[in-house]
Formats: sequence, C-alpha cells, structure tokens
Amino acid sequence: MHIGLIGGIGPAATDYYYRGLIRALAAKGKTLELTIAHADAPTLIGNLERGDAAAQAAIFATLIGRMKAAGAEAAAISSIGGSFCIDALRPLSPLPLIDIIEEVDRALKESGLKKVGLIGTRTVMETRFYGGLSAADIIVPDEPERGQVNQNYIDMAMSGQVTDSQRTLFFAAAQRLCNDHGAEAVMLGGTDLFLAFDGQDCGVPVVDCAGLHIEALARAAGGDPGVPL
Repeated sequence: MHIGLIGGIGPAATDYYYRGLIRALAAKGKTLELTIAHADAPTLIGNLERGDAAAQAAIFATLIGRMKAAGAEAAAISSIGGSFCIDALRPLSPLPLIDIIEEVDRALKESGLKKVGLIGTRTVMETRFYGGLSAADIIVPDEPERGQVNQNYIDMAMSGQVTDSQRTLFFAAAQRLCNDHGAEAVMLGGTDLFLAFDGQDCGVPVVDCAGLHIEALARAAGGDPGVPL
C-alpha cells in the first residue's frame, strides 16, 4: 500500500518516521511506497493553541488530496499535537486515516497496563491524549512541571534537536510520574520525544507512541492485515 505521510511537524519526527518505515519494509523484503507532504509547524502550533481544529483540518485535507493525486491510498499525521483535529479531519479527508490515537489505544489494551504517565504538549497532556485512550488511567505532570514539559517539547520539536537540559527535564518528569504517582510506564506523547529518549535509559519503562504508529504504517504499507482503514 502506498502511504501518504503529513510531515514537517516537526522535521525530526518526520525523519524518524521515514527511517523507521524504510527499515520495517526492508525487513519484510518489500518496497516502500511513500509520499510525504510538508505541513507548516508554526501554523499548526498557532491553530493548536487557539483550538482551531477546523482550520488545521482544512490544511491537512488539502495536503492529503495532493498525496492522493500522487497515488497514496491511506494517510497519517506524523504528529500527536497535529492529531488534535483528527475528528474534524475525518469527514474531509480524501483518504482513509491511520490514526496514532487508535493505534496507541489498541497497544495499551494489549499491554495490560492500567496506570500510565503521559508527557508531551500541554494540549495532549491536559486532554489525556484527546480522550482517546480507554484502556488505562492516564496521569500527567503537576504544574509548574507540566508547563515546563510543554515549552521544552515545543522548543525541541521546532529546532529538531534536544539539549542536555531538556533531556534531564523530560527524564525527571517521567521518573516522578512513576515513582511518585504510581504510573507503570510513561507514554511519549509527542513524536519528537524520540530525540530525548531513543537509545537512552531514563530509569522507568516508556511507551514510544511514534514507534507504535510507525509499526502500524509499516503493516499497512506491507499489505499485512490488522490495520483498520
């Protein structure tokens, strides 16, 4: 299946998806068919902060239309922050969507985890992953740490790089959610968080939401069953 990927939000996450899909399809002995459309990160952040799901959904629908014209058969957003408009996008989308929220919820159900921490943007944290996770109790950092996680995440995503101080802050937030609040694991509720966590031991179990999404996209791209469209 030819996958259409909305990228650019942020660029590092797009690269993470791209490389992950290349590796996964190579492991299957299959050729990756992929079209990436660039979405503007500052525009997304503005719409996210204003809660303007309609405006962002219209932008995404246009990009998905371009990818459909290029041959894509299904589409995905390489951003959890960008998924704030998923309900508004569904009726507009020219292609079926492979939704990260649905994939993470499915994985949590299969994992048996009952209490899970979450870090990411403020909107993702305060809506508990847009209210789309039915399998576990979701807990988030207290203030002012929640605001610090939000701002450092946005700064990291925009730059495409993580600083030592940002990594330290994210790790400390994850550890507090487990050690002080009883989370069994911490979800990386932003697709750019791989910059801080990939290949690192933060001291507590983590759930890589972007990684789960990439796996679902790879199954669809490889023609495997089990990906709802």
